[in-house]
Amino acid sequence: MCKTSIEAFSKSPLGDLGVNKKLKGKLTINKIKIKDKMIQLKKIDKYYDAKFQRTFILKGVNLEINQGEFVSIMGPSGAGKSTLLNIIGFLDEPNEGEYLFLGDHANQLKEKQKVQYHRSHIGFIFQAFHLIEELNVYENIETPLIYRGVKNKERKALVADMLDKFNIVAKKDLFPSQLSGGQQQLVAIARAIIGKPKLLLADEPTGNLHSEQGEIIMKLLKKLNEEGMTIIQVTHSAENAKYGDRIITLKDGYVKENNQFKNAITQ
Repeated sequence: MCKTSIEAFSKSPLGDLGVNKKLKGKLTINKIKIKDKMIQLKKIDKYYDAKFQRTFILKGVNLEINQGEFVSIMGPSGAGKSTLLNIIGFLDEPNEGEYLFLGDHANQLKEKQKVQYHRSHIGFIFQAFHLIEELNVYENIETPLIYRGVKNKERKALVADMLDKFNIVAKKDLFPSQLSGGQQQLVAIARAIIGKPKLLLADEPTGNLHSEQGEIIMKLLKKLNEEGMTIIQVTHSAENAKYGDRIITLKDGYVKENNQFKNAITQ
């Protein structure tokens, strides 16, 4: 891969992503204590000012998410779901309130510390995919591993596994512009989970997939969660929300409901 492509990746929203420590030659999720608090949001406000008007995207959000949870965030369009996800993932900042990630005050983190969290802890599945247009499918999936210095032999094995898992081996040499929306989404998901991050943030992870593909992806996410990965998904699908342990409902920027899901789908 050329230097320009790697530089393009490093400047993209996914450029900070990478893999965690290697144990016995395999990529694993770092060991975590399931009940430890990962995310604490206290009185979070996000707003935009325009002349004499202030528009709130989030208002007074209080929320705690433990390590190892699978949380579904629901609500109508414009409720603030994606904004909340971006704040949790250090892609946006609140105007007011306090955010603690693994006990660290997010507003006190320097940019290098946020980058390190992205590399070692956080994976993203974006609604808009954010694939790199200059790279083919194989290279898009491989790039986080290159960025983290994973050796060539191991990269090849990991990427091959992802291509096979998502049934896109035949697409490996195609570029994003040559893929359908559903195919781009599969590549974006593969890239997000290849390093098995501690926290996976998924914004409508099955939004461009047909029902059978969507079910396969949700079962995969459930399996990753059962292996220890914390997952927060934004979804409009009541069926997909059932894969989580808890449903948080947003409306007009407020948390309206925060309930344990009693009939969650299990593997």
